[in-house]
Amino acid sequence: MSDEHVVSLQDVEVHFESESSLLSRVRGETDVVKAVDGISLDIPENDVVALVGESGCGKTTLGKTAIGAQRPTGGTVSYRGQDIWKAKDNDGDVEIPFDEIRKSLQIIPQDPGASLNPNKTVQHSLAAPLKLRKPDMDSFERRDRIHEMLARVGMEPPQDYAKRFPHQLSGGEKQRVALIRALLMNPDLILADEAVSALDVSLRIDMMDLMLELQGQFDTSFLFISHNLSNASYVAGNSNGRIGIMYLGELVELGPIDEVLENPKHPYTKALVWATPNLNPDIETETESPLRKVDVPDPRNPPSGCRFHTRCPEAREACKRTTPESVAVDGDENHSVTCLRALENHEYWNSPELEGESAETPTEEPTLADEPVQ
Repeated sequence: MSDEHVVSLQDVEVHFESESSLLSRVRGETDVVKAVDGISLDIPENDVVALVGESGCGKTTLGKTAIGAQRPTGGTVSYRGQDIWKAKDNDGDVEIPFDEIRKSLQIIPQDPGASLNPNKTVQHSLAAPLKLRKPDMDSFERRDRIHEMLARVGMEPPQDYAKRFPHQLSGGEKQRVALIRALLMNPDLILADEAVSALDVSLRIDMMDLMLELQGQFDTSFLFISHNLSNASYVAGNSNGRIGIMYLGELVELGPIDEVLENPKHPYTKALVWATPNLNPDIETETESPLRKVDVPDPRNPPSGCRFHTRCPEAREACKRTTPESVAVDGDENHSVTCLRALENHEYWNSPELEGESAETPTEEPTLADEPVQ
């Protein structure tokens, strides 16, 4: 893996104004959702990062920001050292044009059918990125290249699939076409946003294996986003990649898959591992949920201090007033956690437990596990 970062996010914020009540609008008041709030993340060449978190945690917004599809409201996003939005705005000395950046940062959407023109054949849809990336290629060369890629992803005979329209493809086949379309741009980074969530478990595994196989062949990086910890761990575990845990707009833990799953440092990570079958047998034997409460706070009004303290069984009074910063776990820069418990000499350890907020047994688990991926 090269030390050069394909994409680097530094203190990135993405805040949205949410819909307010009529009275609030009359008063001039607005509700702000901090979808992404102060996240830093470097993605080197040939890297795989799997982001996981409950619905609404901001992982999709972070992913779109990483590929230049969402402008941040704070912080910087750079592609190979070039600030993406300075390139977009032609601000200052731009070394890499924005058009080149966007070609190098691609996406596989959750619903590939919606991104395919229903009136165009597979051949036509896949010819478009080739015309952009390789304008000197003639129509016969484009046809042969598309047939080659269709065969590579198992869509055979390719001549038949190339003539089909989207409605003649299964969900898995549409997803393969979306993967081919992204790869034909010869990208440096592909965002796979819930790219396998709509597939059956068996097809899900096949698709993830295919993505990783092609990721190695095309020397690209992947930012894989999922609400399912089992899927995320499969991708990271089979690529020697990293896994990132998001909660209410913050990246609370990031590190190699084995360290994060076998030795989770953030209480939220521990809760996700507990709730996901077949990931960590030692934690799975626990009978009580490692959560104080199940309900996720309103992102328009997140808790003060540590945003997880309202659900955390380890929370103390210090967690209500102190916002934790990301720190290396035991001096290992590859494994970081955003939790006061990671600091040996912090006032947290002498702070009283939260009063009147005893842990409760939830009626449901965190919404991250469906069928396990073996």
